Amino acid sequence: MNASWLQWLRGIVTVCIRGESLELLVNRALASGLELWSIRRTSSGELICDLTVNDFFRLRPLLRETSSRVHVESRRGLPFWLVKLEKRLFFGAGLLIFFIGMYILSSLIWTIDIKGNDRLSEEQILQAAKQEGLYPFQWSFRLEKSDVLSKKLTQKLPGAAWIGVEKQGTKITIQVVETTIPEKQELLSPRHLVASADAVVTEILADTGRPVVKRNTKVKKGDVLISGIYGDEAHTRTVVAKGIVKGLVWHEYMIVSPMQQKMKTYTGESITRWYGVAWGRALRVSGFGKVPYDQFETERHLEQASWRSLKLPLGRMKETIREVRVDEQTLTQQEAREAGLLQAKADLLTKAGAGSKIRAENILHEKADNGKVYMKVLFEVEQSIVAERPLVHIQGD
Repeated sequence: MNASWLQWLRGIVTVCIRGESLELLVNRALASGLELWSIRRTSSGELICDLTVNDFFRLRPLLRETSSRVHVESRRGLPFWLVKLEKRLFFGAGLLIFFIGMYILSSLIWTIDIKGNDRLSEEQILQAAKQEGLYPFQWSFRLEKSDVLSKKLTQKLPGAAWIGVEKQGTKITIQVVETTIPEKQELLSPRHLVASADAVVTEILADTGRPVVKRNTKVKKGDVLISGIYGDEAHTRTVVAKGIVKGLVWHEYMIVSPMQQKMKTYTGESITRWYGVAWGRALRVSGFGKVPYDQFETERHLEQASWRSLKLPLGRMKETIREVRVDEQTLTQQEAREAGLLQAKADLLTKAGAGSKIRAENILHEKADNGKVYMKVLFEVEQSIVAERPLVHIQGD
């Protein structure tokens, strides 16, 4: 017989009874008004049945009378369910609080990231966004739709051509496209383009103005290359001379290159330290003790915790300390010469400007003394030889 809902409310106990007078026990129990159901025998001669909690306690005197023993197999029903619920009350309450907290945290705007702004400052954009209700720790469900916020922010910031608002979890990204303002053209006075150094012209291209020299012409510093004057003595017109003029220029260098050089190498030995990081502060948790190396380099790598797209102010930092060794290397005279020439060429091209090229080099003098190589070198460089000269100076002269 299955238990009724009323019996479930009172509590049901399944018991296993052992003894020599089991039939007598059942008859006396039924005669006393106890409700037993699902009565069955086991292969070992034991009796299994179901009864309510109240009848279980009324069964005890009958057990003593018949010299029987009872063992509870299972319990079910409302009283036992309430006991289990009471034991798990704190766990259930904690779980409920956790989910409520997660929902609240995920419903807030934690960070606002601004991209694409150049002339507009972040303070201006954040101030305009705050006026529209968009600011950190605002409820996300209180915000207007992204397209509405985009239009309102574009209207509030006159320097922006378009503003996009994108929500990703608890992070808002404001993408700014600023209006393009044409660069103001510099007002230039009429001028000549003259040679900035003694050179041989290799290329001349005039945008405005009148070319005065040709290719393979030798010029001195100050000679006019592209004139800003058109016409003859009776009819003249002045312009801003513009163009490209390149020429071969000679540079004399004194080079001193040491034959003893120091080189830094890693030995392969290293130690690792770990730090716990919270709100910008680090606390070492492993790798205590003094660094055992005389010379070393330190490398740090920060791993920041995150939840969804939100970066939390917590994390860990790995610090790797590598041992280094400084070795001295002795160069031959040829190797020291090449190293000195290479360094001089790099310095020369930096000074000569973009587009310059070294066409030739000539070592005028070389000697090795006191562990150093001394050289006097003449470089032939193709570079821009343009300088500006205002026409007012010419007219004054």
